[in-house]
Amino acid sequence: MKRALFIGRFQPFHMGHLESVKHILSTYDEVVVVVAAAQYSYTMENPFTAGERVEMVKRGLGPLYERSYIIPVDNVPSNYEWPRHVLNYTPRAEAVFSNNRFVRMLFQEYGYRTYETPLVEGVGGSIVRRRMAEGGDWRSLVPPPVASLIDELDGVERVKSLYAMRVSMRGERFEG
Repeated sequence: MKRALFIGRFQPFHMGHLESVKHILSTYDEVVVVVAAAQYSYTMENPFTAGERVEMVKRGLGPLYERSYIIPVDNVPSNYEWPRHVLNYTPRAEAVFSNNRFVRMLFQEYGYRTYETPLVEGVGGSIVRRRMAEGGDWRSLVPPPVASLIDELDGVERVKSLYAMRVSMRGERFEG
């Protein structure tokens, strides 16, 4: 059984993430979706809780969920120790996928093969959140079941409020 980790914050799970999972599952039997920075929520960069993000990923994957694990993992103070921390929570895997260069570098230090996934033009978490905050079209950027969950959570109002108050945590960046 060939298995790979796919690491992201999924704030929220969007069409680019779905395409990444499809790309990974074209080569691997299973994917472990690591919901990183699980302890962060209710900020501009991380508006959704770990539990909400797990549910978004599950709904967004649809039938691909059968070949997936979804594991939330908190950050730890030591960047060097973070990959070991992640691996403590996840099933064994042979490779790591992330479009974050720093994450790839950290896992390479632990001997893992690391890869990027193809990007979907015009789709990204910060774009989705910004469109939510500004009243733009965000629905076309997320799978329909994820849009439904965000509606159930009153997520757009949450994001608008967090942006209006500029709520962030120390070390979080805000591009706005």
